Amino acid sequence: MTKPPGAPSAAEELAKRHDNAGGALLALADIMRALRDPETGCPWDVAQDFGTIATYTIEEAYEVADAIERGDIDALKDELGDLQLQVVFHARMAEESGHFSLADVIDAINGKMVRRHPHVFGNGDAAPGWEAIKEQERAEKGSDSALDGVASALPALLRAEKLQKRAARTGFDWPDADGPRAKIAEELDEIAAAKSEAEHIEEIGDLLFAVVNYARHLGVDAEAALRSANAKFERRFKSMEDQAGDAFAGLSLEEKEALWQRAKQPR
Repeated sequence: MTKPPGAPSAAEELAKRHDNAGGALLALADIMRALRDPETGCPWDVAQDFGTIATYTIEEAYEVADAIERGDIDALKDELGDLQLQVVFHARMAEESGHFSLADVIDAINGKMVRRHPHVFGNGDAAPGWEAIKEQERAEKGSDSALDGVASALPALLRAEKLQKRAARTGFDWPDADGPRAKIAEELDEIAAAKSEAEHIEEIGDLLFAVVNYARHLGVDAEAALRSANAKFERRFKSMEDQAGDAFAGLSLEEKEALWQRAKQPR
């Protein structure tokens, strides 16, 4: 049957049942349940699993970060909704398999936040710090290394920083920035001396790890710094293209360098 003009959509009908944030989340869960219905749902949604959706989850998290970086509040609202959908999607698949439900997910994070903030939700006079509580939780889960729990799917620069911070809490760290700075020079020499592709890969990896370490000692977020450098390069390169127009690709390297220098000038 065709929906009459002006009639509310299925999503709007579901949302009418709930006029608060919790109700809206339940409406989203209802939508996802309908999409995943094996008989009447969307074939694409039904075909997905944790592995296929993980990529979208990571992508949506980056789009949230991008909206924040651009200061676009309207986009942030949309991207947070897309990210919330990913949580509901994973929870729905887990519930179908009998593992856990969306309510279990929310209950778990509620309990974790209360447990990790005893100074807010309990007697905080002698409460352990956030990291101490997290270490205790990892120990209770059977972790036997200070590095356990650093997600392998994190961006490489961010994961390097987290691994270094974990190691530093055990006392394994340079006393100041001079150590990692000297390490960078050492790694550059080792790259120059490398004889094979495998050696180049290993030594460049060591160099990047040392750069992250140096940034950490300077109080710089390496991941954010590289994002900023990417944005700056993109902005300047597009300025070069705008200056040259269709002739850009055919310019000599010297002519492109002149455009680059012009693009670097403040406007």
